Amino acid sequence: MARQRLGQHFLADPAWRARILATLGLGADDTWVEIGAGHGEMTKDLARQAGRVIAIETDARLVEGLRSRASEWPNVEIVHGDVLALDLAQIAGNRFRVYGNLPYYITSPILHRLFRYADRIDSMHLVVQFELAARIAARPGHRAYGYLSAACQFYTRPEIVLRIPPGAFRPRPKVTSALLPMRLPGERDRLHVEDEAEFLKFVQGCFGQKRKTLRNNLRAIYSAERAEAALSLSGLPGDARAEQLTLAQFAELFRRLRPA
Repeated sequence: MARQRLGQHFLADPAWRARILATLGLGADDTWVEIGAGHGEMTKDLARQAGRVIAIETDARLVEGLRSRASEWPNVEIVHGDVLALDLAQIAGNRFRVYGNLPYYITSPILHRLFRYADRIDSMHLVVQFELAARIAARPGHRAYGYLSAACQFYTRPEIVLRIPPGAFRPRPKVTSALLPMRLPGERDRLHVEDEAEFLKFVQGCFGQKRKTLRNNLRAIYSAERAEAALSLSGLPGDARAEQLTLAQFAELFRRLRPA
């Protein structure tokens, strides 16, 4: 039985699991971290083709069931814990890839947690609500483009490859889902931002109120004169909005506004 408070919707349809697996590019030398192993729906398939699988599950009842099948999966390590609290570097080692069927309400915190390991992760393949996937993959100038889009594209190259119907899951969710591969690196390696945490905080501030111009959002953080000067030196018009800026433009503006 799924626990609604945990946002559990298990990928029960074997045909859809096969379609997802076909996109992963599984290799015998790969280490995979699976977030939300559930009943082992995908775990068993990952175990057949990957070298090592670390199956993380927070629900103690499901962990008990997974461990009862441990003899079937000699290359699987079952970890009972919350991915937001676990040290993935310690658990998985130097290089790993990620698969996860993520609850909507906690997708953003999980993504930000994974970004801490950007130097170790080769790719992430996540099943999320389609609406959220569209936001993550949205490009500058599109209405859906926002802070989460920018943060995800700073670290990764997201792309929606499958649209998954509610009927593929048990219990059936009310929304359509998507498979969203996020390959690393993203723009981060090209932009060479000195302080990544401060940069993302700055970008988030730029999106503070989407109806306002970038100039007005910046005035909540900096003096009007400083904001105007930085926009001008960055070659941005006074009526520019955050959703129009590329990550390179955000990085240039951040450098102009950062204390010397």
